[in-house]
Amino acid sequence: MGIMVMEKEDEECVLFPPLNFGMIETGIYRSGFPNPNNFEFLETLDLRSIIYLCPEPYHEANSEFLRSRGIRLFQFGIEGSKEPFVTIPKDIILEALSVLLDVRNHPVLIHCKRGKHRTGCLVGCFRKLQNLCLSSIFEEYQCFAAAKVRVSDLRFIELFDISCLRDSVYCTIPRMCFPLEAPDLQREKNHE
Repeated sequence: MGIMVMEKEDEECVLFPPLNFGMIETGIYRSGFPNPNNFEFLETLDLRSIIYLCPEPYHEANSEFLRSRGIRLFQFGIEGSKEPFVTIPKDIILEALSVLLDVRNHPVLIHCKRGKHRTGCLVGCFRKLQNLCLSSIFEEYQCFAAAKVRVSDLRFIELFDISCLRDSVYCTIPRMCFPLEAPDLQREKNHE
């Protein structure tokens, strides 16, 4: 997504989205690390929360922006690394997914440094919860990762087991408009 131009009381205002910005679903966005030039654009999203996937402390200017707008920061410190030394911590992805699936946190922005690998893994696991086919999930990952696709990320997404989330999470994401329950419980309800 490129530059956005908005009219603001008889004048044009140029808005700059963060690097690798995209909409995942209504109220769920992704990007690279926002800088102060992106703050006016972020205001248009009416964010309630940010999911930050890096271990480094949040920049002071960004923290102040969040404080001044009442936006909650959820930080999940996933180390950035290069193949073949990539390790994606499943437990942290599960925690981040639980925040992402809670609609009380929406609208929400997910980001890491560049919005490629860590963000791509979380979004890919979210897409698995939506029952998208792997080829579509991989295509979306590749779109944002461009020439820096990591086979280890694709493998992590492919092997990520969503059953533990399906058994315990009630989800109101548009493609998942039913409570996620164990298959036996769902069958019992269908027979009532």
